Amino acid sequence: MQRPKLTIWQIWNMSFGFLGIQFGFALQNANVSRIFETLGADISQIPILWIAAPVTGLIVQPIIGYMSDKTWNRLGRRRPYFLVGAILASLSLFIMPNSPVLWVAAGMLWIMDASINISMEPFRAFVGDMLPSEQRTTGFSMQSFFIGTGAIVASALPYMMTNWFGISNVAPDGEIPSSVKFAFYIGGAVFFLAVLWTVISSKEYSPEQLKAFDEHSKASAHASREYNENLISSNYLYKNGLIWLAVSVVLLLVFEYFIYMDYGLMVLFGGAGIFGLLQIFSGMFTNQNKTENGLVIIINDLYKMPKTMKQLAGVQFFSWFALFAMWIYTTPAVTRHVYGAMDTSSALYNEGADWVGVLMAVYNGFAAIMAFVLMWLAKKTSRKSVHMISLVAGGIGLASFYVIKDPNLLLVSELGIGLAWASILAMPYAILTGSLPSHKMGVYMGIFNFFIVIPQITAAAILGFFVRSLFADQAIYALLLGGVSMIVAALLVLRVDDVDEVN
Repeated sequence: MQRPKLTIWQIWNMSFGFLGIQFGFALQNANVSRIFETLGADISQIPILWIAAPVTGLIVQPIIGYMSDKTWNRLGRRRPYFLVGAILASLSLFIMPNSPVLWVAAGMLWIMDASINISMEPFRAFVGDMLPSEQRTTGFSMQSFFIGTGAIVASALPYMMTNWFGISNVAPDGEIPSSVKFAFYIGGAVFFLAVLWTVISSKEYSPEQLKAFDEHSKASAHASREYNENLISSNYLYKNGLIWLAVSVVLLLVFEYFIYMDYGLMVLFGGAGIFGLLQIFSGMFTNQNKTENGLVIIINDLYKMPKTMKQLAGVQFFSWFALFAMWIYTTPAVTRHVYGAMDTSSALYNEGADWVGVLMAVYNGFAAIMAFVLMWLAKKTSRKSVHMISLVAGGIGLASFYVIKDPNLLLVSELGIGLAWASILAMPYAILTGSLPSHKMGVYMGIFNFFIVIPQITAAAILGFFVRSLFADQAIYALLLGGVSMIVAALLVLRVDDVDEVN
């Protein structure tokens, strides 16, 4: 028995919640640096303040993936998490722009990003659960369409509030402009309603149905055969855990006393040490035969990743390093390098910051259009070739910010970035899904997020140092570095094995 093909409207409904999720992410990406600077953050502090987003994803997504794999109730398997995350994220979007001081805004970013991740992670696994192999590229492309569409409006909302509705985009020093506040209020409402639509309009297959489908699926059968159910020995976990812990401590001491240390590097090295401790604890549970412990299962699954997933890890690392550099530094890069504005309370700065919202709307809009074009091209050629070409275009577009001085010409740069974004949101997941055992779909989608989160933590840890110490506070060089990183990701696509031959 095969998974039945779904109609285009069924795929539309099951993906519609991503419209709301992207409203949250787009408002965050386009405006959080602006909020931080308005509340008094120095440009070199912005990366460490942004580190909340990837750290919460690193913690939340594998846990939610593991939990949703084990869940089955009246709402289904994944939909309970869609709904809970939407409620929490919507509340966070209402509160975030009313933060009175910087530390409150930083704390709200943690809460908001954790809530968005609760909704988002199961959506990726949802496609693997519901669609047959030949429709998975369509499913992820549909998600890309809604991500792009939601981000068009959400990114441009502050600009629209000011230029269409006459709401002020300036405020007294240290206060968030009303245009930004109203944009976040609208985003909170859209987030909840879009996710609610998917919860109401979509059904889920029961665990018994999924098991029956997988018994007749060539890709799932291959993934299941490749997956080794045997637990990793406690001695191996102890040894690796001690190595990770020791290396992290040595690096902390070396950087602290001989090179350079800031909060970003502390988080990076501290995270490596915590990973070492988690392996040691996992070894202890294994030794005590507590093998159903969630930590033991996640650590074991991490070490037993399919080959394709390991190959995609490098591609994801350099892709998302570039994206995080863009999200952190586009506002200061454009306002300073293109507009020449240094005062965050000036009309010129806020004009440039509003234009960044338009730029982000353009790349997301182009991504929405190209999502279906890339789906068609992948069927005619291959997912690997489409992804590689798209990443090259994105790298060139991002690096071009360095040479362009006319704000309007940056719209052309955003087309390359939009093409890369459309592919990043679809192709790696379509390639990955065919290599995963279905009963591990949620946890592996959560673990795959490590290779999105770790580059973001790395970027947050080192880009502040680079901009301050090597680039003389010129944020434009962070975008140039991001462009190079995305081209490296394109080259790494060549070594990926797409084991699922059906597109």
